Amino acid sequence: MSKTVGIYVFDEIEVLDLGGPFEVFSVANRLAVKEGQAQPFNVVTVSRDAETVEARGGYRFCPAHRFADAPAIDILVVPGGVVDHECARPEVIAWLRSTHDGAELTASVCTGAFLLAEAGILAGMTATTHWEDINDLERRYPDLSVQRGPLWVDEGRVVTSGGISAGIDMSLHLVRRLLGENLARRVARQMEYDWRG
Repeated sequence: MSKTVGIYVFDEIEVLDLGGPFEVFSVANRLAVKEGQAQPFNVVTVSRDAETVEARGGYRFCPAHRFADAPAIDILVVPGGVVDHECARPEVIAWLRSTHDGAELTASVCTGAFLLAEAGILAGMTATTHWEDINDLERRYPDLSVQRGPLWVDEGRVVTSGGISAGIDMSLHLVRRLLGENLARRVARQMEYDWRG
């Protein structure tokens, strides 16, 4: 049975924070189907209520779902970008918290860690984020143990990654956790991505 990967999207999202994980899970699907297996993932984007999202750099796209009609999510992925406005929206924080409560895994890319921290999802945990934002994450959420250097930090139900392209590394790690090393390596090769694993 496939797991639904729900990627939260919002205005001023970092394009590769979204596109990297989306591509990893989508390529895993293609490789599985090519071998006669069922798709392991159903990858969807979810926005608060927007019909169109404008990412950083002016890239515009249409989310698949809004909060009101989002499916049950097994793996929640929260990308980064400019997140201050999202952190200040109670309905966003409440949705992230409740979705995390029902999910098998929650993961953030880059400054998406601020959204998880604001929702209390990272309370008392070890986490990481983009190198440029580590000091700010430590200052704003002093209960966190913020790591410098690793591309991702795996705390079991919650995984955080460093900035931008590190979301690809983290997503490959999640594929490895869920479906094994062999598929993760094949996904990286298919993407021609130099995964340090």
